[in-house]
Amino acid sequence: MSVPTALRVPAELSARVPAEQRGSGRDDVRLMVSRGTAVSHHAFRELPGLLRAGDVLVVNTSPTLAAAVTGRLGGDGGETVVVHFSTWGDDGRWSVELRDPDGRGTTRPRRGGPAGAVVRLPGGAQLVLEESLVAGPSGGGRLWWASVSVGVPGLLAGYGRPIRYGYTDRDQSPAAYQTVFARPARDGAGSAEMPSAARPFTAGLVTELVSRGVQVAPVVLHTGVASAEAHEPPYPERFEVPESTAWLVGAARAGGGRIVAVGTTAVRALESAAGEDGVVRPAGGWTDLVVTPRRGVRAVDGLLTGLHEPEASHLLLLEAVAGREALGLAYAEALRRRYLWHEFGDVHLVLPEEAPH
Repeated sequence: MSVPTALRVPAELSARVPAEQRGSGRDDVRLMVSRGTAVSHHAFRELPGLLRAGDVLVVNTSPTLAAAVTGRLGGDGGETVVVHFSTWGDDGRWSVELRDPDGRGTTRPRRGGPAGAVVRLPGGAQLVLEESLVAGPSGGGRLWWASVSVGVPGLLAGYGRPIRYGYTDRDQSPAAYQTVFARPARDGAGSAEMPSAARPFTAGLVTELVSRGVQVAPVVLHTGVASAEAHEPPYPERFEVPESTAWLVGAARAGGGRIVAVGTTAVRALESAAGEDGVVRPAGGWTDLVVTPRRGVRAVDGLLTGLHEPEASHLLLLEAVAGREALGLAYAEALRRRYLWHEFGDVHLVLPEEAPH
């Protein structure tokens, strides 16, 4: 059984508000657990009892930026557009996506470009599109490298808001898009979209995990804009695997512990630092790694991830960890049990198949 890339999730299964507005707190979500083809269902608060002393949770500490800013093409009388700031390049430029407001507080895709187009931003700032980064399905560039006349971190702090998609009910505070693991970057960098698999964690739950002997190891991967309509492979993103995490992963594996990545971003970062021998070494910079079943995973034993309408690269990574049959069964179960999808929804824990006693 496999998961079709055209899987359609009923609209009513989209999580429209954060869990704490539906129930008693961030950790008030459901947790589906796959061990091979065996599937079980839990509350997220049960996670400490599902892991073992010696296991390591690898978490992405990238903060979520208030990455959406409204501007006008050309000038004050120009067409209104929403700029999604995606990734900060080494040359100081940003990759950006221009979107059309849809009148409901969210946006819809638009054809990108052209080169040289000017967007006037709040506070007198100006953005100029320079070159296409990713070609869109209609032939226009969706993502563009752009120069900005002011420092973007300051611009976002003053005028930005979190990127919001059409399945949500309303704008949320920036705090709703930060995970308990998020740490501000000294250069103001961060993720355009929340590393949402970690959203259900609370400080109390992390304390309980650590008290049971589960360790937490940080990595950084600043994820860019991954528009739901685009179905593109991941493009290069900035990452860092520090020396302390590389050492902890190696020590845990030597002692029989399992390495469980929290989110596909943590998988991409950790696997980018893993050699063909499976050893994780300190690394950083840019990664263009696409994890596929053929390539496999070298350092990751398990994965905690949200439920998203699958696009090809996301599915391939999940299949590399879980296997095609197990993944298909899990998605069928999630639909049957009416799990909630997207960044404010329920979560899925993939663990290695238990060996028979």
